Amino acid sequence: MNKVVVSILIIFWSISGFAQTEKLQKLSPTQDQSMEARLVAGLLTQYHYEKIGIDDELSKIVFDEYLSSLDANKHYFLKEDIEGFQKYRERLDDHMKLGYLLPPYEIFNTFRKRFEERMNFIENELEYNFDYEKEEYLTVNRDSLDYVATTEELNDRWRKIVKSQALDLKLDEKADTTIQRLIKERYDRLEQTISEYESRDVFQLYMNTFAESFDPHSSYFSPITSENFKIRMSQSLEGIGATLTSDGTYTKVASVVPGGPAFESKVINTDDKILAVAQGDDGEFVDITGWRLDDVVQKIRGPKGTVVRLKVIEAGISISAGVPQEIRIVRDKIKLENQVPYAEVKEVYRDGNQYNIGVVTIPSFYLDYETMRKGEDYGSTTKDVKAILDSIRSKVDGIVIDLRSNGGGSLQEAIELSGLFIEEGPIVQIRDSDGKIEMGKDDDKTIYYDGPLTVLTNRFSASASEIFSGAIQDYKRGVVIGENTFGKGTVQNLISLNQFVPKVEDTLGQVKLTLAKYYRVNGSSTQHKGVIPDIKMPSPYTAKAFGESSYERALEWDQIESSEYEPSNQINEQIIADLNEKHEKRLKDEQYLRNLKNDVDEAVNQQSMHRVSLNLEARKAENEAAMERRNAANELRDNITSDPELINKINTDGEIKDPYLREGIVVLADLIAMGIG
Repeated sequence: MNKVVVSILIIFWSISGFAQTEKLQKLSPTQDQSMEARLVAGLLTQYHYEKIGIDDELSKIVFDEYLSSLDANKHYFLKEDIEGFQKYRERLDDHMKLGYLLPPYEIFNTFRKRFEERMNFIENELEYNFDYEKEEYLTVNRDSLDYVATTEELNDRWRKIVKSQALDLKLDEKADTTIQRLIKERYDRLEQTISEYESRDVFQLYMNTFAESFDPHSSYFSPITSENFKIRMSQSLEGIGATLTSDGTYTKVASVVPGGPAFESKVINTDDKILAVAQGDDGEFVDITGWRLDDVVQKIRGPKGTVVRLKVIEAGISISAGVPQEIRIVRDKIKLENQVPYAEVKEVYRDGNQYNIGVVTIPSFYLDYETMRKGEDYGSTTKDVKAILDSIRSKVDGIVIDLRSNGGGSLQEAIELSGLFIEEGPIVQIRDSDGKIEMGKDDDKTIYYDGPLTVLTNRFSASASEIFSGAIQDYKRGVVIGENTFGKGTVQNLISLNQFVPKVEDTLGQVKLTLAKYYRVNGSSTQHKGVIPDIKMPSPYTAKAFGESSYERALEWDQIESSEYEPSNQINEQIIADLNEKHEKRLKDEQYLRNLKNDVDEAVNQQSMHRVSLNLEARKAENEAAMERRNAANELRDNITSDPELINKINTDGEIKDPYLREGIVVLADLIAMGIG
């Protein structure tokens, strides 16, 4: 999944005009690129955590991943192409050491030739008078496909692809002439993009593939890729607060910016695909399939306070298999203060008793290092949480720390924040490539808050979030509730290639490479496993499809010796068992959790689909059934009162709409009722 995103990301640079009709010139590497390739190879072999050698085994991985980055769905290459490339499968290692780059360019030139053949088929050969009564299917699971042997077979595969896209538009009540025009426009835009590829783009693609073959968090950035990435990041921070990337002809959410409108909405997540955009509450949706990324960003951006509506397919669900969900977001300008922790106090009524629960949401772990270095007053997550605790701890019976979709940040802040809730001791262990272990400790004996505590996580809680939640769990200081975390237990650093060749005047690229691994105080790596919650919520996100375990080249989980630490023992196995018993009963009895379970089951069912029907009535029935289930769930949620006097109360008419947060609060209330903390 990650390889496809990276490979297509770099082709969506500034483009204008219509598709070129002239024959495309074959691309070839330059001498400077040959030198830079040797430099990248040497840097990765010398400094990467795993000390991986450049040999035949690595060559096989690079070969397979490069083909996948170009044609993951097996829609372009023919079987004869792949057979012809096999002579390079175990030789790319030797080529890289020499800086010999002709083979990857030969492969790309063949890809572009096959791509042009496909575009010509769609434009000039394909008949658009599809038979929608015919019983046939489109395979949407790429693992079920193989490269085909003949052009005729590939034509039929593409006929089904385009028919499926046409069927979606037909179900959206588009006229046949409009359908044909919209589809051709999609592919015209994509053809223009591919036609403007330059040698440096192929080099970026291949070198990034090479770097990611060491592990998924190592990567290569050419100078222009780095600059364009910064520009896109800057642009996307005004609007919905999400960075975007491209996945084939579709736009995908690369990350959700902490504290932004998308983050606050909880309705759009990393890897969701955006199919269409509409302005305001009444504007007509515009299909953005095949648009270049810059144009999509401009469409979604807008003045603070205005409304944008998106049609979105949830992460993990095939475009053809999913029913787009319409979401509404009010635009805002993202500032540093949007990433600052904030708190709310919720009233909970359990068995006739009222409890006041403080919910502290932490969007990211940040530290204004430059200001701190100057000796001036600086901002940090820990300082802000301290201020929050000062303001609410006398008013609350317990606290929920909400780390959902917190992708991490400052390691120092994860350590210091953990120290607010424990007396003192190690928080995290960091092992470098030489096996040396550094201990990240809290040396302050002050416990800033010692009351009942729970931590809320989801699949997108990563890195520093995993260090904090793992420490709270290991010290038996609080209860972790929600979904399994991401499972990223590695440390990266960005290195400029110019520092190794100072006499070169031109700006070279940068390499981000993995240098170390994180370990919990109990010795367990957070790699792959992440933090397993004490109380598990229903989740549509499986480890195989989301998180670190979805990356084939992710470093393995391992364990080192436990550090010396003294758990608080405020939480024990019996307490967890009692809380789980109450939680399991609510999963069966409470409507808000039954609704959540139904939503999860629907998402998992769509993710598991291997094929979709190309019959009009069958597809219509599938879509209508999915919409009925979604509308029923939305109706139940909409029945919740919006009375401001009741909205923060649980077990009254004012239910909290967010089922994960609601259950996190209820579990904490159960913990308080047990006299814990």
